[in-house]
Amino acid sequence: MLEGKTILITGGTGSFGKSCCREILENHNPSKVIVFSRDELKQSEMAASPEFNSKKLRFFLGDVRDKDRLKLAMTDVDIVIHAAALKQVPAAEYNPHEFIKTNINGAMNVVEASLDQGVKRVIALSTDKAVNPINLYGATKLCSDKIFIAGNSYSGRRKTRYSVVRYGNVVGSRGSVIPLFLKQKEEGKLTITKSEMTRFLITLNEGVNFVLQSLEDMSGGEIFIPKMPSCTIGDLATAIAPEAKIVDIGLRPGEKMHEGLVPSDEWSYTIEQKNRFIIEPANASWNYKRGRYKGSTVPERFSYDSENNAQRINVEQIRNYISSFIDEFNQI
Repeated sequence: MLEGKTILITGGTGSFGKSCCREILENHNPSKVIVFSRDELKQSEMAASPEFNSKKLRFFLGDVRDKDRLKLAMTDVDIVIHAAALKQVPAAEYNPHEFIKTNINGAMNVVEASLDQGVKRVIALSTDKAVNPINLYGATKLCSDKIFIAGNSYSGRRKTRYSVVRYGNVVGSRGSVIPLFLKQKEEGKLTITKSEMTRFLITLNEGVNFVLQSLEDMSGGEIFIPKMPSCTIGDLATAIAPEAKIVDIGLRPGEKMHEGLVPSDEWSYTIEQKNRFIIEPANASWNYKRGRYKGSTVPERFSYDSENNAQRINVEQIRNYISSFIDEFNQI
């Protein structure tokens, strides 16, 4: 599907963006990959890396808050992968205006710019925190999801289509808890919020591959959710630093004990397949055909959450799951 296509990745210098660029350049044959981000230093560092030494790679400075700049960047673009976001939960609680400008206004700008430029497919990255949100970050991502799904209603003859990918915590992504634990391990003490708190886990490679597969399958309006393992934060800390002292410090502002990916309110629109769930649009005013995905309907009031997940993993399984990231971290 990516053969000969021009692809733009917003937030292209982030953890996901870099991995996605690498995957596309190494294993696909695009015409061009455009990295759209606002940090010139990160772009410079990425451009200097041998793994990104490709004539097909372009760097475009800009902010998703700037619709005119986005519109210019999307000239002759076929596919947009929207990964740009502000995502730190505590920071969102104290800086709500900034998160709204990037995560909500930025989503609107991506939709409008891609419509204006006739982009064929747009897929946006979401988060488990968008399900029944209790924090500002989750609320902005829920708004973003709604904006992208509704974007299908506005495309008309332009045939631009929008879908969303929603998953949990990415192992080793910038600002995530695993790198923090690895640093604290050196001091012999790990600080965690609550030992019994649970979270979904997914590796960067799994996330990238799932996004690209969803990009290929989408018809517009779906929310794609991978089936993932989940674990307690206490077990995660023990898996990383079994000899360290573990100290519970309590929930931070805006944190949940458990996260969800399929809310019970959307069970009637949800299809279950072997490795994923698909939430179809509830009220599609565009030409969306139900029944195109093979799979089974979920039970009434079904929900998919980290606490009751059938794929709960123990300390040894966690250690195996995150071992490749730990090895990379230790080599830095």
